Amino acid sequence: MPRLARRNYTLGRLALTGLAIVALIALVAWAEREPLRAALASVTGEEDAWQQVKGFGAWLLLQLQGAPDTAPMTPMRHAGLSPYGINTFLEQEVEEAKIERSLQLISQAGFRWIRQQFPWEDIEIYGKGDYWDHQWNRSAWDKYDRLVALAEAYDLEIIARLDNPPAWSRAVGNAEGWSLGPPDDFEDYGDFVYAVVSRYRGRIRYYQIWNEPNIYPEWGNQPVDPEAYVRLLQIAYRRAKEADPDCVIIAAGLAQTTEPGPRNLDDLVYLERMYQAGVQGSFDIMGAMVYGLWTGPLDRRASQDRTNFARAQLVREIMVRHGDADKPLWATEVGWNALPADFEGAAIYGRVGLEQQARYAVQAYQRASREWPWMGVMNYWFFRRPSDAEINQSWYYFRMVEPDFELLPVYAAMRELTSQAPMVYMGYHQEDHWALDYRGAWPAMAEEAATLGGYRQGQPGDELRFRFHGTGLDLAFLGAPPADALDVYLDGQLVQSLTPSQAPASGAPTLQVARNLRDRPHEVRIVVRQGPVNLDGLVIWRQTRWSVLVPPAIGALVGLAAALGLRAWGRRA
Repeated sequence: MPRLARRNYTLGRLALTGLAIVALIALVAWAEREPLRAALASVTGEEDAWQQVKGFGAWLLLQLQGAPDTAPMTPMRHAGLSPYGINTFLEQEVEEAKIERSLQLISQAGFRWIRQQFPWEDIEIYGKGDYWDHQWNRSAWDKYDRLVALAEAYDLEIIARLDNPPAWSRAVGNAEGWSLGPPDDFEDYGDFVYAVVSRYRGRIRYYQIWNEPNIYPEWGNQPVDPEAYVRLLQIAYRRAKEADPDCVIIAAGLAQTTEPGPRNLDDLVYLERMYQAGVQGSFDIMGAMVYGLWTGPLDRRASQDRTNFARAQLVREIMVRHGDADKPLWATEVGWNALPADFEGAAIYGRVGLEQQARYAVQAYQRASREWPWMGVMNYWFFRRPSDAEINQSWYYFRMVEPDFELLPVYAAMRELTSQAPMVYMGYHQEDHWALDYRGAWPAMAEEAATLGGYRQGQPGDELRFRFHGTGLDLAFLGAPPADALDVYLDGQLVQSLTPSQAPASGAPTLQVARNLRDRPHEVRIVVRQGPVNLDGLVIWRQTRWSVLVPPAIGALVGLAAALGLRAWGRRA
């Protein structure tokens, strides 16, 4: 065969081979399209096929930069509580029966927290030290006293949000853009914080100081000022602790934004400046807005230019970098906007359907529990508005329940989620974790030498039961690990050997119960045979096996190649 003919023949065979490969990839992608789309969605949080393809490529590029350092195996307070919280507007209700019905529905849905505003302007209305509502000739505290009592009746813990100053606290009063702005004298706010915390000492423990100070109009009609907010927070922290040393202070949740300022400033930049201004030591919990906006909760693309659910990891990374790995992050607000298709305004908070909103809410709580041990309470935004007066506002459609108490799909979805037995996931958890079922006395003990200053003491006959999801388990103790004093049953079988080891971060002595388990739920039963036994926490390990990641990775790559090939072919055609 002549050389030219051989060359053409070879090129022809290569072209045919290439076409055959593309056709095979396309065929496989078509045959497995639902699994492939599911795999891509689990990485990108996208529903649209082409957005999944682009998102997967962006995710691959981000992997070259490495994952955010979130120090997941650090012990921390206030992270092992029930994560189910929800935002309420009960101070705006006129009828007490509607307040009670709201709390009843919230409790029945399995929520354990309400994040409720205590507006400064509604309590110290007319002037400094004046807590009397002169319009209705009654104490301004009455409304909030009833809210606290009703929340207690339904076993709901309150996160009190303290902001919204009265007009008298500013020389500009309530001039345009200033109704939410800070007071002229931050000590006036400190006095208000002291008054609230003193009044509800022993009844409310958690307080959030301000809200979204990095955007307009939450900091008034002026450039935002991280340094000024830190001064405000420092004063509030000091005064709150004077009123109740056991209270817990949450720093304001920062709005997710990538804007450069001056009135709206990137939350990550704002937080960095807060640390540079000396915020460390003036809060017990960091707050964050954890919305998904345009993508779902499974979106794993964590980058400063994206305002998505994964952005919380970057907030946590800043905390770790500045030495606050032992403080948790709480989602002050989380949710997706079910904006109707015929809404005339802009979809500035994204848009999902009602069923999609319900599915995303469940996935958000599940992902945070499984992957982010540093995330504590997550407060769904929001339960219900007292009326539909804001139906023309896009933010109205985050609601879970309509003003007439019609329950939307997200309510049922969350109720089903919260009804499931609690589980302990990856992380170094303390002995007070809400999923631990102590049977017997097990008194809580204080001891400076213990991790975070506390432990639970078991005596002969006491039991501890819990479920965990992971591939390994260690039990941490104060003092020498009592291997001979315990019977530990894992998935119904007595563990024959408990190996002494050390906990990560703290170095506390541990007993290694298991390693290399299947990554699935496991049941544990611990019986104390000899006492006392001083339990100081537990460590759940989750080792990702590459064999588990290979199928979805291959599937995603095949889908990506097929989609790119078909898209290019379509353009040529």
